[in-house]
Amino acid sequence: QVQLVESGGGLVQAGGSLRLSCAASGRTFSSYNMAWFRQAPGKEREFVARITSTGGLTVYADSVKGRCTISRVNAKNTMYLQMNSLKPEDTAVYYCAASSKYWGSSASEYPYWGQGTQVTVSS
Repeated sequence: QVQLVESGGGLVQAGGSLRLSCAASGRTFSSYNMAWFRQAPGKEREFVARITSTGGLTVYADSVKGRCTISRVNAKNTMYLQMNSLKPEDTAVYYCAASSKYWGSSASEYPYWGQGTQVTVSS
């Protein structure tokens, strides 16, 4: 199993930047495919970005493509989401997720989740 803890959220003005971190416990972080999801009030959880266990492949949702970069440092058991040019519609709780078997854009493929970190973008 792996335990995940997100950090780095906060309040930022539109056009600003934030870097989210996801710290994982355990010695097998490098064997997990990872992803970021977000959930805004009253909306379903939605895919943001995902990265393979080695970091060699990444995929982004159209809504964040060109503005966000997902990355990981396996030696530090940490994954990141750099978010630039933030918009009010990016306001949500951001979650990191892990899977040792799958690598898709569906939340159901990821059995391990962090508690989330709030991102609020003011206009």
